[in-house]
Amino acid sequence: MMTTADQTEIDNFAALSDQWWDQKGPMAPLHAFTPVRIDYILQAIGRFFPMKTGEKQSAKPSLAGLKLLDIGCGGGLLAEPMARLGAEVTGIDVTAPAISAAKIHAESMQLAIDYQVITAEDLAASGAKFDVIYASEVIEHVADRPLFIKAIATMLAPNGVVVITTINRSLPALVFAKFALEYIVRLVPAGTHDPRKFVRPAELRAEFAAAGIVLDDMTGFAPCPGGGFMPIGSLAINYAASGGFQWGKGQGANHPV
Repeated sequence: MMTTADQTEIDNFAALSDQWWDQKGPMAPLHAFTPVRIDYILQAIGRFFPMKTGEKQSAKPSLAGLKLLDIGCGGGLLAEPMARLGAEVTGIDVTAPAISAAKIHAESMQLAIDYQVITAEDLAASGAKFDVIYASEVIEHVADRPLFIKAIATMLAPNGVVVITTINRSLPALVFAKFALEYIVRLVPAGTHDPRKFVRPAELRAEFAAAGIVLDDMTGFAPCPGGGFMPIGSLAINYAASGGFQWGKGQGANHPV
């Protein structure tokens, strides 16, 4: 049976499930990465649903009325901020302990989020539809990327937007995301990443195009000297991509390489 679930990946993340909300633990890089990820997701939503993010710079974005799907939600680092902005959020993950951690934390924050232990393809088979689908630092962990993308296309509403953040299959990414993070500074456990699953921007764009989705915007990310991450022009290490069945309102930041 075809599946996007990779048991080795499930086991790796299950071992970390009680540390999702520890900002100084193995999830520290994801916590540091979260603000810039949220900014990009909101920008992508704004291209497809311009009224939702407000027209004034000082206005707090409102996602009320939008159905969001967080694929590979883990402990809920992205799902919770989206729920606070008013979205109807569904978070899915194949790692049951991570979903348990997410539910406990959401309840402690008094947030209503629909967390489920399910694969993307099984949720797609149920007929679920979403205005916004994002998978952040997930696609490089799945067992069957075409099946994963097909599931996203099946669940995306006709005018919806999809957002992906992932790691480029490049020498700089291999040095930074694999060897530096896992073996030198040891910010993440060894074995977290399989470089063979890293995906080049051109590959990602082509694979989504095959499913009918145009990824018309891409931007890169890099660590800030003082901590955290910032958007950059280069897609060499970590990057984000967004788009939908129709071209969005904005212009692509970079051409895939």
